[in-house]
Amino acid sequence: MEAHVYEQFKIQRTSRASQAREVILLTEEASGDRLTGGLASAVREARATGAFRGKTGEVVVWTEGMLLVGLGNDDQSTVERFRAAGAALVTKAFGLQLSALRIHTAHVLRANEAEDAGQSFGEGLGLAAWRPDAHDGTATKREPSRRGLRLDPDDAGFREGLHDGLIAAECVNEARRLAASPPNECNPAWFASEAKRLAKAVGLKVKVVTARQAENLGMGGLVGVGQGSETPSCMVVLEHDHEDAPEDEHLVFVGKTMTYDSGGYSLKVNNGMLGMKYDGCGGFGVLGAMLLIAQRDLPVRVSALLPCAENMVDSAAYRPDDIITMMNGATVEVTNTDAEGRLIMADALTYACTKLEPTAIVDMATLTGGIVVALGSWCAGMFCGDESLRHRLELSADETEEKVWPMPVWECHRDFMRARHADLWNSGPKRDGHPIQGAAFLSHFVPEDMPWAHLDIAGVARSEGNAQFCEGPTGFGVRLLADLAEGYAELDA
Repeated sequence: MEAHVYEQFKIQRTSRASQAREVILLTEEASGDRLTGGLASAVREARATGAFRGKTGEVVVWTEGMLLVGLGNDDQSTVERFRAAGAALVTKAFGLQLSALRIHTAHVLRANEAEDAGQSFGEGLGLAAWRPDAHDGTATKREPSRRGLRLDPDDAGFREGLHDGLIAAECVNEARRLAASPPNECNPAWFASEAKRLAKAVGLKVKVVTARQAENLGMGGLVGVGQGSETPSCMVVLEHDHEDAPEDEHLVFVGKTMTYDSGGYSLKVNNGMLGMKYDGCGGFGVLGAMLLIAQRDLPVRVSALLPCAENMVDSAAYRPDDIITMMNGATVEVTNTDAEGRLIMADALTYACTKLEPTAIVDMATLTGGIVVALGSWCAGMFCGDESLRHRLELSADETEEKVWPMPVWECHRDFMRARHADLWNSGPKRDGHPIQGAAFLSHFVPEDMPWAHLDIAGVARSEGNAQFCEGPTGFGVRLLADLAEGYAELDA
């Protein structure tokens, strides 16, 4: 991606003589009387006939040149209402093959909400417009993704927010594109190359820790998990800095980037391997967040570690009963090679704590199936013992609608991960507290006084399809982590 580019849309003025459709956003309560000329009378007519009620996500074509879009009732949040409206509108506009839209919002905007409304609307447009069509071949009959839909909002603040929302959606969609890439293409080497290309385009500093370098650093987890793959493990290191960033603040993100997880010798069965290209969604989301942070040019120092491996089977692959020595010197008895993500994450956490001098760490991973059982597809599990960091994450979750729910990691959980033949085992002897086991294991690789949060996104990393997301990866965490970084920047301003 290029900085400040969104391929499917253009924000530009349209003339009255153009073919632009009039788009009128209305709540259930709004009469439209503040609109001018024929627009107000058209809204009154649509209301009177019952053809349009203003429900959230409702889109009605009213006369040849006009679309009415519902915002729901005034009790709903700005984020929720306008994002749903944007998603519904773009679906209708692309279906009708429209080329330009004049968007009327000033009559429904509440005080001081124009930019937030525009940002949410832009996110809805961009997220709903994306399709995993990069590998469509000659046998596919669907229309390719549309390009260049012109948008002309009537409010300056809304226009500014719309620009930022489309950029945010583009960063989310980069994470979705990476997640949708097939494993015969997306291996650790390919991902590292893509990460470097994307990072350089927005001005992020980037380097790659190779498997040889990781081995020299003692990263037995990262190296061991990838031993069965023809493509060795690596770790991408990203940094965003700003001349106005406070020197005593350094936020670090860590994202699990398993490009494919076969389960290793603890092989996934009963079709459980299908969809394991999504096991890198934590890392893809962290990368997307860093792209967005860079494009917003936030005055805060943020680094990201993306440990990357492919868990495959061959004679060199790691096995159950192996004992691995990690970067911090802890030994791990491998009881399940399908609990591999925590091994690469643990080494990355040690690297963060010993090499980067962080003041707070947030990691994100599709770590356990247990979190899906516990929380479903509605929110991520948040494991965080630091009250301040937990509060900041909850604020960002509310702001972005990327929900999190607090989960415990107590000393009894940490003790449960202590092994018979080594310091720790990577998977406990029973499935008790299954989603907690992963977080408890990782906690052994972070100092007790370090503000740290672990986000298990296994349930929210992909969607079965809804108004906002097509079936496939969601890019969860991009907006959440970028908003968290923005909160740090505002606090230090």
